[in-house]
Amino acid sequence: MNRQPRSSKRWWADLLWASIIPVVVVVLWQWAGGAGWISPEFMPTPWVILKSLIHLIASGDLAYQIGVSIQRTLLGFAIGGLLGLVFGCFTGMFRKAEYLLDPSIQVLRLVPHLAIAPLIILWFGFGETSKIAIIISGSFFPMYINTYAGIRQVDGKWFEVGRVLEFKPYQRFTRLIVPGALPSILLGVRLSLAVSWISLVVAELVGSTAGIGFMINEAKQNSDTPVIFVGILIFAVVGKLIDSLVRLLERRWLHWRDSYRG
Repeated sequence: MNRQPRSSKRWWADLLWASIIPVVVVVLWQWAGGAGWISPEFMPTPWVILKSLIHLIASGDLAYQIGVSIQRTLLGFAIGGLLGLVFGCFTGMFRKAEYLLDPSIQVLRLVPHLAIAPLIILWFGFGETSKIAIIISGSFFPMYINTYAGIRQVDGKWFEVGRVLEFKPYQRFTRLIVPGALPSILLGVRLSLAVSWISLVVAELVGSTAGIGFMINEAKQNSDTPVIFVGILIFAVVGKLIDSLVRLLERRWLHWRDSYRG
């Protein structure tokens, strides 16, 4: 009965510890800016950035730009992550598929996906297709690697038990492979989403007409430094919220796992 209050207290305690460094940085930043130690053109104070943020929220422009960016990220992740999951399952479950596909995928993985962004833009132009393709190229590999590794790390004794119980192929997949590989797959989801969000920055800074990256690029051309900082802040906060959501799902789906938490 006391589990819920105790969990709530720990959540607030964790939040308090996590807030110490950001609060100290903001206070020192505001103090240094107010004292004139930092040029406002180079680095505006948090108060100026906050006023710019409020203005963007009130105008409705910020919500629109965030919506466009999140939509692009989720679409690119859905395609790239799903492909990574499918290919990871094939190479992890079937040795012939591993021999056929994995060497080529590993070679492509070693090429930084942002390095091929100019080539993607050359192929698809500056439209939405190139932006989604850049995100797909980034989200595929973390999902593939962690799915493949998760399946290969499943205890072989489980499959011996499955043979004794005469499990059919789909039963081996749903009762043995999925539960055993799920922690690694969820880690792949977290990493894939993180890379998708980072890839979005590059995709939107090049020839975009909407999104947080476009807002930053437009502010750069207008020398509007506070808006640039607002864009950076939004990238950080939204990225953290997405990661926290996946971690919440991970804790709920893997509640049975008895792992060290410090």
